[in-house]
Amino acid sequence: MAPRNLLCMRSNFLFGSRCWMIQFSAEMLFKSVSFRLFGVKYGSADAEPLKNEELLHNLLTMGVDVDMAKRRQPGVFNRVGTNEQDLKMFLLSKGAKEEVIASIISRYPRAITRTHESLSKRWDLWRRIMTSDLEIVNILERSPESFFRSNNNLNLENNIKFLYSVGLTRKCLCRLLTNAPRTFSNSLDLNKQMVELLQEICLSLGHNDPTDFVRKIILKNPFILSQSTKRVKANIEFLQSTFNLNNEELLILIRGPGAEILDLSNDYARRNYTNIKEKLFSLGCTEEEVQKFVLSYPDVIFLGERKFNDKIDCLIEEKISISQIIENPRILDSSINTLKNRIKELVNAGYNLSTSSITLLSWSQKRYKAKLKKLNIG
Repeated sequence: MAPRNLLCMRSNFLFGSRCWMIQFSAEMLFKSVSFRLFGVKYGSADAEPLKNEELLHNLLTMGVDVDMAKRRQPGVFNRVGTNEQDLKMFLLSKGAKEEVIASIISRYPRAITRTHESLSKRWDLWRRIMTSDLEIVNILERSPESFFRSNNNLNLENNIKFLYSVGLTRKCLCRLLTNAPRTFSNSLDLNKQMVELLQEICLSLGHNDPTDFVRKIILKNPFILSQSTKRVKANIEFLQSTFNLNNEELLILIRGPGAEILDLSNDYARRNYTNIKEKLFSLGCTEEEVQKFVLSYPDVIFLGERKFNDKIDCLIEEKISISQIIENPRILDSSINTLKNRIKELVNAGYNLSTSSITLLSWSQKRYKAKLKKLNIG
């Protein structure tokens, strides 16, 4: 009797377990189906891969470097709706060549997500500044991000109106759009804060034409509107306190050759100036000579410590005196290899760098080669 009861209990247990497992599996199956049915946003589960295949085919046909595009903005390839064909036809209508369009999409694939309506509106806004479609195409070829980074056309329109309202000319805005297009993607408030700061600085330094002051600074340094007001304030304080400048001298500097220094990190500017001073002191220069050297060519502050020291050492090794360098600071624009090669060529041509001008070390390649040819003929 016991064995039969045991067998019956075993059968009931197995049968019950099997029913439970079947019920559990059925529930999971329906839940899974339900989840997939309500979790898909675009069509069937097979629609997205097919769409991506179509996108890849279109891009390859257009000559786009798909590998580069995927590295730069992979998320674009997960989108169901893209407008690569519309973009191509739009840019062709503006005079862009097919290879230029392929290059634009390769470097900034997000461009294919912009609608025709948005592109047309943005293009019309840019034409308020640029004189031709070809000028815009050339900017896009150099920097596609400048046009496609934002699709906030209202912000762009407000920035254009504001910059015109503070006295910037079309020429000035054209320079901004060509060299610092991100200015127009800034929020309107950010651009207003910088312009207001520059106007305040102008008036505090005794200049009574803030419109002219702002225009001149932006022409010299088109990137300034993308900087923080805190950085610009710190750099102006650094210039005034370091070089003991009066208001008029500071105005001349920041409206002219020193305008670009306002972009630098204040710590970086101070560190580089300290290094310049220590290096020139070690070569016998006075404080006055150091300041004269930097003020005559403020771009020298952009040179990092190692690069500045290496260039000075290179010139000293070639028997060029520190006084010659102080008088001709632009030669530090040239790379060390260029300096060495030119010094060698000039010496071989019989040119005495110790007693003659060294300005030709900083000349353009074309001008320098013409001079070298004359020296060799002589």
